Amino acid sequence: MLFLGYFLPDTTLFNVFVLGSRCRYHTLTMKVAYLRVSSTSQSLEVQRDAVKKLNIEKIFEEKVSGTSTQGRVKLKECLEFVREGDELVITRIDRLARSVLDLQLIIKELTEKGVSLTATEQPISTKDATSKCFLDMLGVFAELETNLRKERQMEGIAKAKEKGVYTGGKAKIDGEQVKKLKEEGMGATAIARQLKIDRTSVYRLLKRV
Repeated sequence: MLFLGYFLPDTTLFNVFVLGSRCRYHTLTMKVAYLRVSSTSQSLEVQRDAVKKLNIEKIFEEKVSGTSTQGRVKLKECLEFVREGDELVITRIDRLARSVLDLQLIIKELTEKGVSLTATEQPISTKDATSKCFLDMLGVFAELETNLRKERQMEGIAKAKEKGVYTGGKAKIDGEQVKKLKEEGMGATAIARQLKIDRTSVYRLLKRV
């Protein structure tokens, strides 16, 4: 390895694609991209196309929720990979974080390492005070959007519970079991109590069977 390190040129391509990671003595700065979507059914193609135009040399991408930094393996690898003078590129701020605290911690880590942050679809950057201010504002809006989405979900769950159709992610109610208990002489209230379901769900299922 000493032989290769001495005679081969110290280039980005060599360090990234041959060594698989950056050499300790690597001095060239790089443009690194982090791409994310929330679920496996979503595509990263739009984000890939956006960053390809910027001569990105290394891309980290993953399909995972952005509401937390927990479990985001590629984000962790990305933050460990970048070095002083590098530029981290994202498409939008919510691809990086949906929490103001998470965003601030990520930016703090990048700043301490001497790494700048820019976005392709938003006029944000850590390179100047104005752009950084706008970055902080967008972080607040990203968190607000997440909180509003949670509120809407909770409202939907509450309405579903009122109608007796919410199962909490558990298995669907067994209509045959409801029918069997009814044939055994149990009333709707007793069936609901035994199966731990809403009585209106029992009535609804009995109409079908």
